[in-house]
Amino acid sequence: MQRYEVIWATVRRIPKGRVATYGQIAELAGLEGHARQVGYALHNLPDGSTVPWHRVINARGEISPRTAGDSHELQRMLLEAEGVQFDARGRLDLKRYRWQRKPPEPRYSMNSSST
Repeated sequence: MQRYEVIWATVRRIPKGRVATYGQIAELAGLEGHARQVGYALHNLPDGSTVPWHRVINARGEISPRTAGDSHELQRMLLEAEGVQFDARGRLDLKRYRWQRKPPEPRYSMNSSST
């Protein structure tokens, strides 16, 4: 369950109106190469969770189809409500909507001089 919690914490960081891919979340969570694990974690969210699961899509810029239910339709509606636009093929522009995590702030200034 610890892996799931790390994945959920990573997904919580995706800002409104942005998306991330399953592989991107896996990498950021320290699970590079385990994109399916991200899908499993999102499928197993506890009832009432506030994790924005709908902001995670596949690498083609599409909502991954599910075998049962209509959560893929809900996912699209939630993303559109955040301003994300889809083309006629049901894809979104990853260059435009992909969340780019900002690099951490440097701890030390390279501009300070020692005398």
